[in-house]
Amino acid sequence: MRYTAVIISLLVLLSFNVVSRESNVLQTTKTQINHSKIKVLNFGTFHFGPTPDANSTEFDEENKSLHKEVRAISKMIAKFRPTIICVESVPEKNEQLNLLYQQFLKHQSELITSSGETSMIAFDVARLNNIEKIYGIDNHMGYNYSVGDFIENSPELTNSIDPKTYLAITNTPFKHYPELAALDKKYKSLSLLEKLKFINHPINLDASINANADKLLYVGLDDNFEGADNAALFYHRNMKIYSNLNRIKMNKSDRVFILMGAAHTAFLREFIKRSPKFEMVDTLEYLKTE
Repeated sequence: MRYTAVIISLLVLLSFNVVSRESNVLQTTKTQINHSKIKVLNFGTFHFGPTPDANSTEFDEENKSLHKEVRAISKMIAKFRPTIICVESVPEKNEQLNLLYQQFLKHQSELITSSGETSMIAFDVARLNNIEKIYGIDNHMGYNYSVGDFIENSPELTNSIDPKTYLAITNTPFKHYPELAALDKKYKSLSLLEKLKFINHPINLDASINANADKLLYVGLDDNFEGADNAALFYHRNMKIYSNLNRIKMNKSDRVFILMGAAHTAFLREFIKRSPKFEMVDTLEYLKTE
């Protein structure tokens, strides 16, 4: 009996050692793969200027005290040491975009506000890292993100799919995350830095995909797919944005900073997580004061 127990113990120990070695090998392989990938700082923001987006943040881009906050944040981001910078502008306007960037370089003491966060943050991060060219990777596609609200607010129409879930996502996006719900409630009073930290929180990025696309999957009239059809258009737009990112020639030593509206950042996060080419760094690690 004792002999059997000893044998069993030895087999269990041997099995544990084998599993442990396999785990170490997998971890080493994962580390080696990640080291061979292109690092990406995938950064979400609200739009500093006028926007057609469903949600907007009040921001006086001409306020000089806010310019100091923007400059401080640009210095934080610049520590990532990007070699490539991509922004929410269509590639067809790259020439105009970079003419504006060159204009900024000639008068670096003043931020250019005409292109919102692109000219205020991306230009300054590029300057701090001696980058010569900035890339637009956006793709414009029309879609109706308000179709669900329109149906819910029209007495003559009935959402035949799942109005309960649609309204829950709309009204309580952070139901299971009280800390984020509290931040969301006092969002307007947050500093610019705190707003950007909130925007780039992984749970908030997931909520952004829900708010801009996935909640529409709970909306439709009769046997139709009004919500899903519009959600598909937004997915399609972000797929094209990711394809534009991949058009840019880069190598393993490049480091890519992407500055986009939060919903696009959220979608790019999903694509990049599964990419054999890219590895995301932790955005929140670059939003820390010294």
